Amino acid sequence: MTEPDGTRSEHGFLAAYDPRAFDPIAVTVDVVALTLREGRLQVLAVQRGEPPFAGRWALPGGFVRAGRESLDEAAARELAEETGLDAAALGRVHLEQLGSYGSPARDPRMHVVSVAYLAFAPDLPDARPGGDAAGAGWLPVEAIARAIAAPEQPEPVGARPFEQGRRAGTYGGGTGRRPVPAGEPPAHGGGLAFDHATILADGLERARAKIEYTPLATAFLGETFTVSELRAVYETVWGAPLHAGNFHRKVLSVPGFVEPTGETAARPGSRGGPRARLYRAGDARLLHPALLRPGADSAGAP
Repeated sequence: MTEPDGTRSEHGFLAAYDPRAFDPIAVTVDVVALTLREGRLQVLAVQRGEPPFAGRWALPGGFVRAGRESLDEAAARELAEETGLDAAALGRVHLEQLGSYGSPARDPRMHVVSVAYLAFAPDLPDARPGGDAAGAGWLPVEAIARAIAAPEQPEPVGARPFEQGRRAGTYGGGTGRRPVPAGEPPAHGGGLAFDHATILADGLERARAKIEYTPLATAFLGETFTVSELRAVYETVWGAPLHAGNFHRKVLSVPGFVEPTGETAARPGSRGGPRARLYRAGDARLLHPALLRPGADSAGAP
């Protein structure tokens, strides 16, 4: 079908269009889901039950359902499948696009482009394997870092080492279709599948950087919290101790970062004394001045 001026109409063009004329390419989503469990920064991981990389650990993710869901919807679906979160609970999870990964060699099956997401929230439930996964669990990020760095284990294609944590973890194994106890690191091969070590490293750096200049550290906490609990989030994500007094002063000096609830904690602190005041997240979108990581600016670090 052509227009009066002789050009092909939109309808005619689409009717004759053949997508098979182009090389096939697939799109997946992968999710770096972080939470604080047992005082440690942990990431959601699944154990692959089928090739490629059968038995290896990977970030939760999967193929986008073409024509049926957006990228954001695919990421939320994958996160829900591995955690059991319903729509209401997912609404409390911070979920943002992290980046795109499209090396032709990242997946041995075909050229697969992955759009990665970063998610974090407080008290996320125990992991449960979904789809064709053999297992699922919340794993301390430092345990994964050590496993990837182990010289006897091969690294996945495109992986690069990321910063190791400071605390020791407990090594163990896991087989069968079951949740993996929190704190149990990769059991079948030290490296994460595909290029997920790179994606995890990028997700960790994004999380560490974002809590410098945004109030998203509060997303790791409940609706109300103490400044000491907020400081624990920063110390855990950054992997460094912070001066309690300086941190308290800086937090309260940033407009809109936190706001008092007028209530106090149910119990006094470990050293006794008055009960700590409770706060909730304020309405600030950006922190000014920012809270810089120790070492980034010795004059401005909390």
